[in-house]
Amino acid sequence: MSAPSPFDPCLEIVERPTLAGGRRIRVVQVLATGTNGGAQEHLYSLVTRMDHSRYDVSIVSLSPGSAARKLQKAGFDVLVIDEPDDAIAVGALAAHLSEVRADVIHNHMFRAETVGTRAAMALAEIGHRRPYVVSTVHSSRIRSEEDRRHLRDLTPDMDQLIAVSRAIEHKLCDEERIQTPVRLIYNGVDLSRYDHQEACCTLPTEYGMEPGSQIVGVIARLEPEKGHPTLLDAWPQVLRAVPDAYLLIVGEGSRREALERQARELRIAHRVVFTGRRDDVPAVTAALDVAVLPSYREAQGLSILEAMALSRPVVASNVGGIPEMITDGVTGVLVPPHDAGALADAITRLLRDHPYADTLARAGHDLVHDRFCIELMVSAVQTIYDEGARSVRPSEVAAAAG
Repeated sequence: MSAPSPFDPCLEIVERPTLAGGRRIRVVQVLATGTNGGAQEHLYSLVTRMDHSRYDVSIVSLSPGSAARKLQKAGFDVLVIDEPDDAIAVGALAAHLSEVRADVIHNHMFRAETVGTRAAMALAEIGHRRPYVVSTVHSSRIRSEEDRRHLRDLTPDMDQLIAVSRAIEHKLCDEERIQTPVRLIYNGVDLSRYDHQEACCTLPTEYGMEPGSQIVGVIARLEPEKGHPTLLDAWPQVLRAVPDAYLLIVGEGSRREALERQARELRIAHRVVFTGRRDDVPAVTAALDVAVLPSYREAQGLSILEAMALSRPVVASNVGGIPEMITDGVTGVLVPPHDAGALADAITRLLRDHPYADTLARAGHDLVHDRFCIELMVSAVQTIYDEGARSVRPSEVAAAAG
């Protein structure tokens, strides 16, 4: 008799409550902005992997953008409410919730939390059934006292908060929002996209790199909190040790012009490539010799998890939720934020000590498969949707057996 297969948490089957009459649970996802970012990637992974025989999903974005278009291209109904006035946006969203008879509204990011929660409350105020309100807190941003007070006032009208890391749990505590239940659900990696992925072999040709050069890459929005200036400051030191290396900066954002100017002033522009937006991020990530995330603050750092899933060695700042994924010297290398020297030393070691880099990469790969697969994330979120639907229409959604 063969030995039993080891337990795989990513393949665990979760028993779901039965639904009366074949009616699906109606979930409205609300994005604060339709542009690219970690929250948008999270939502895309979530909705594309949900059980659509059980959940009827519609999406609302409070601004247009490439992420909203990507969701539409994937076949989802996306309503764009491009209205800067919150009161008008609340009215439009409330009308949509009423029209689709939403059981659950799931808000992503600050403005979605505020507009989405107020829209659900507006339905109750006019005698309609209020959907179950879920909010995922994706950002580690420290908000103004006015914003914090607004969130504190609205939080009692939310039914469930989701934190994407323990660092975000602490943030919610600091913001005095724990009067509503908080559940920790880490972002997960879609291993069908970030596992057996062929590397993009055209990067040297596309960007004029010398054949055989090593590539270090950062995949992140070009915004102040992502730490690109420190990485650029570190790059001259890396080049002195590894002259054939290139730095690939993938993403778009408000700081591109300033970062390009910094590269020119440091006289490293010939070894730094700004790619802008790429639609083949898994293939680009697979082509990296080292993946870096030099953030000054970070809720979790999904791009690092994706690199680990692809067996890429990683260097990242020791901030926010990143240390919950990376054990220094075991599954990657952690460095202090704003420390260009430490960052350069870590990158240089991984570029020169290939056995060490490979050891870290294998350990990171195994960690993602054990703890951060998309199936675990989706299953945990769907459990919340089941609880929400049971609370708003208990006669139609029976409790799971057992």
